[in-house]
Amino acid sequence: MIKDFGLIRLIDARLVPEEQEASTPGAAVAGMILKGLGFANRPLSLTPPFFPNQPLDVLWRPGVRAAMCHRLTRGRTLDAGHAYGGALLVSALALAGWAQARLTPRCPHLDTTSFARRGDEVPESDAPAMCLTHGSATAHRPDLPQAVCARLVSHEGGVPLVSKRWAGKTSDTQIVQARAEAWLAAVARSPTPRYLVADAPLDPEDPAAPLAQLGFSTRMPGTRKLVSQVLTQALQWDRWHRLDETTRSAGLELCHYGMAQRWLVVSSQAAMARAEARSTTAQQRAWDASEQPLLPLHAQRFEPPEAAHAALTALSTAWRSPQLDTSQGIDHTRSAGQGRPTSTRPLKAL
Repeated sequence: MIKDFGLIRLIDARLVPEEQEASTPGAAVAGMILKGLGFANRPLSLTPPFFPNQPLDVLWRPGVRAAMCHRLTRGRTLDAGHAYGGALLVSALALAGWAQARLTPRCPHLDTTSFARRGDEVPESDAPAMCLTHGSATAHRPDLPQAVCARLVSHEGGVPLVSKRWAGKTSDTQIVQARAEAWLAAVARSPTPRYLVADAPLDPEDPAAPLAQLGFSTRMPGTRKLVSQVLTQALQWDRWHRLDETTRSAGLELCHYGMAQRWLVVSSQAAMARAEARSTTAQQRAWDASEQPLLPLHAQRFEPPEAAHAALTALSTAWRSPQLDTSQGIDHTRSAGQGRPTSTRPLKAL
């Protein structure tokens, strides 16, 4: 696959090797790929004992020997890649892969994702490090070291083209807001028509003005009030279009954040089943949470009876679901004598 893709040739064209180098940067990267796969807890390295029994003439080129695969070759290659720009080098290789696979670059998909970084800090290092922000709003983890990765992939197969890392933020939407104007500059120099497909970060109101000039498609988050209103109305529509036996869709035009938009509501039986399962689970959890505080009331005696209803009302104010509708008190009787109560024995208390 390395030869079919022409990886060695593409890397050598950008990381130009010196004349006295026996191993080129492209061959070094190919060696790190061949012998680095599977190393989860150790750094990638080129070690001569890894290659004595390998057909290097077939894998790389004639004249390559195992003695050429040492750590100095790896170090020079990594330094050259860092000086060229890691993200720029990977994007150039990905663009060449797009051209070979005949992928359409006019409708890319953007995904900006926050993720947690693991590992120990190295304070003695002088190399510029990524600034990490501790805390995650969605996971409610103030100690979580967070970073952001923005990746642009193809419409066919999700092949990555551009990958950009950012300092950790509490919300990856801020990255989209900062890059909205830069996208317009890039789209203005590209062939038309050009479209951008992205996740929910394109929805906020702040980047709406720049994005109004760009054709894009995004997913509307369910936390928006307008989204819930549209979904409620869509369930009552009679203009659904059947896509297949289990999926249907309906479109509507509206103005959102000052932009004329066309929304597409998609309903499927699988999504409906998942929603019903989540609703059933939430109801059961709410019932269990409301039933637990009621257990002490079973053994508690109230006098007068109105005190029992007042205690139940005080507990029900914290319930979100289910809501208290009606309540009924149970009389507790005590006999005057000892032993099993009989119909003729007088009552001591009620």
